[in-house]
Amino acid sequence: MCGIVGIVSSEDVNQQIYDSLLLLQHRGQDSTGIATMENTVFHIHKAKGQVNNAYRTRDMRNLIGKIGLGHVRYATKGSAESVEEAQPFYVNAPYGIVLIHNGNLTNTRDLEKQLFNIDKRHTNSSSDTEMLLNVFATELQEQIHNQELEPDILFNAVKKLHKRIQGSYTSIALISGHGLLAFRDPFGIRPLVIGRRISLKTQQEEWMVASESLVLENNDYQVVRDVEPGEAIFINHNGEFFSKQCSDNPKLFPCAFEYVYLARPDSIMNGISVYKARLKMGDYLAETIKQKIKSGDVDVVMPIPDSSRPAAMQVARQLGIEYREGFFKNRYVGRTFIMPGQQKRKKSVRQKLNAMSTEFKNKNVLIVDDSIVRGTTSKEIVQMARDAGANKVFFTSAAPPVRFPHVYGINMPNRDELIAHDRTINEIAEKLEIDNLVYQSVENLRKAIISDSPILDLEMSCFTGSYVTGTVTQEYLNWVENEYKS
Repeated sequence: MCGIVGIVSSEDVNQQIYDSLLLLQHRGQDSTGIATMENTVFHIHKAKGQVNNAYRTRDMRNLIGKIGLGHVRYATKGSAESVEEAQPFYVNAPYGIVLIHNGNLTNTRDLEKQLFNIDKRHTNSSSDTEMLLNVFATELQEQIHNQELEPDILFNAVKKLHKRIQGSYTSIALISGHGLLAFRDPFGIRPLVIGRRISLKTQQEEWMVASESLVLENNDYQVVRDVEPGEAIFINHNGEFFSKQCSDNPKLFPCAFEYVYLARPDSIMNGISVYKARLKMGDYLAETIKQKIKSGDVDVVMPIPDSSRPAAMQVARQLGIEYREGFFKNRYVGRTFIMPGQQKRKKSVRQKLNAMSTEFKNKNVLIVDDSIVRGTTSKEIVQMARDAGANKVFFTSAAPPVRFPHVYGINMPNRDELIAHDRTINEIAEKLEIDNLVYQSVENLRKAIISDSPILDLEMSCFTGSYVTGTVTQEYLNWVENEYKS
């Protein structure tokens, strides 16, 4: 999971990109990077850490240009500690290309051999983004025959790329002296939204593409639509917009975890309001709770702030139980789910949340969380509730049990770390020391997200073990686990 943004404007874009990355900070906190294009010259700055600490005034002054892109990184491939793994990546031929990427490629072993032995290209990191860039550069080079760079040449290169790349990817690239290219994988697993506005100064069309719609709206862009699965769009330096479907068989399977946890609630992706989807998750979860917990056993319903709050409100409403805020959140600690390492996660829970004893003492508390992944956070929260004086602790998840690795851009590669893998719900409850545990069903989660939309299905592999791209084998999952452990 990463956050990406690209802008074609009539004025310098450095401040717009910086502001956009602040809005996308929840999607990645390991590193960040901005690239701008001044005629044919790229200006690039990237650094470890969060956006507000990564850019100095002198850095921003050097980021000159009316076209640019930005990235916040949550490491799923490559090291989180090295700035060399930060995006964007650059190749000098053809033309000069800078590229950023959100997602995860699942055929990197084959790509590594192809790039070295066939394409004669060298990658300097373990990042799958650098591989993606080099595959695109190779295919673009093959399309060029001393003619002007027309949009169809770029689109043909993307079409060739789709045939070579497997996994999830939304990408934005700058082509030196020409413009901005963006494309999305044929399954549309990761989001990408297009926005447009008219410059008040020049009356020219300006364009933005970003991971979430809230970025467009906060920069006064009108949301036009999502980039379609398999589609590529190109915006030249004059602001002219071109698009083409570059996949032979596109299908939309957006990642369910975007709606459960990853995206901000004020975003709309694939035509679906994240906030409304989370409200519906609470409605469906309440129906299941009625079957699992006796009426009258629960005194209060409490969310784990912030992403579970809409679901918790609906649970309380549907059950007719008082809704209370028992956990206070320290907003200066990063999201615990995306922190690497169990010990760091465990320590950060206590730094991030504080249980107010006045809300817990002598009460039977029903806690609502968006999901339970490794269980580290959940166990700490249950203990905090007991330490604050709770009589009984019931725990519910707005998402189904996470039983399988996620290989499309979320850091869940190791089955042994997933608390629900090979355990019954009663066994999970016992391990977490919970009085009663209730999960959302897979079917109810699906209905909560897509019931009022034309989308036919979701990418739900971490819940079901079914991988939508059809190219993820058990051998690959075993290899990913071994790589992760090493």
